[in-house]
Amino acid sequence: MKGKRILAVETATSWQSVAILEEDVVLAKEEQDAGGAHGLTLLPAIDRLFERTALQVTDLDGLACSIGPGSFTGIRVGVATCLGLRTATGLPLTLVPTLEAMATTGISVESTASRLCPMLMGRTGELYWAIFRRTRDGQLERILAEHVGPPEAVAASLGDETTVFGEGWFKMEQQIRAALSPSVTLLPAPAGCAKPSAVTVGLLGLQKLRHGEIAGDCVMPLYVQRSEAELVYERSGGISPVARRQERAAAKVARRLAQARRQGRPAIRPGKVNGA
Repeated sequence: MKGKRILAVETATSWQSVAILEEDVVLAKEEQDAGGAHGLTLLPAIDRLFERTALQVTDLDGLACSIGPGSFTGIRVGVATCLGLRTATGLPLTLVPTLEAMATTGISVESTASRLCPMLMGRTGELYWAIFRRTRDGQLERILAEHVGPPEAVAASLGDETTVFGEGWFKMEQQIRAALSPSVTLLPAPAGCAKPSAVTVGLLGLQKLRHGEIAGDCVMPLYVQRSEAELVYERSGGISPVARRQERAAAKVARRLAQARRQGRPAIRPGKVNGA
């Protein structure tokens, strides 16, 4: 009797990965740098998988899609494509967090560290990351949910021995190490763990199918973003909006006082106090 077959889609970064799995056997896989053009490359890649395996969509038992964090455009294309296939076929859809799928790849890395920290590039100068623990039975336990922030924030969240990997690590290693506590030991994984893979998305998707973890009508990509207030606060050098308003008001009053002294007149006229 055949095992469950699943089509897995990974488009959370510029690296596009699609695969068809039957249980833990990869029937076909195709990967390429889509360069942000997932809307043009994804469906043709899926078509080639079906041609190579001589399967049809109706031969599948489910769909699995990476939901981020990562490229907003890439995630939307992957999710929209899987939703379209679900609508056309009625197949169940499972959603797999991208960093969790990457951490599943990291489990196979030989390392003395039980902690795993996959990283992806976020907006300019920022990273997406999460931290997982490798359990004795080879499973994953999430100990820090998905975050986004500068390398200093990543460094502050790391503790004990941690295996680090992913595009974010390879591009921002120097900045992370510069902010790292001397007590923390980082064990970089091989470069082969840098890219997200549809294979691990499919393996996790099959687990979710077996556990009945099926996406409902409202499908939301995992967009991990810092609020605009946080970004403004950081750009201000750590000054709150209220403090900034107070500084602006104080500067305005100071200018008015200086001008009044030069002109030999009262600094604040009646009725203008609230306008300062």
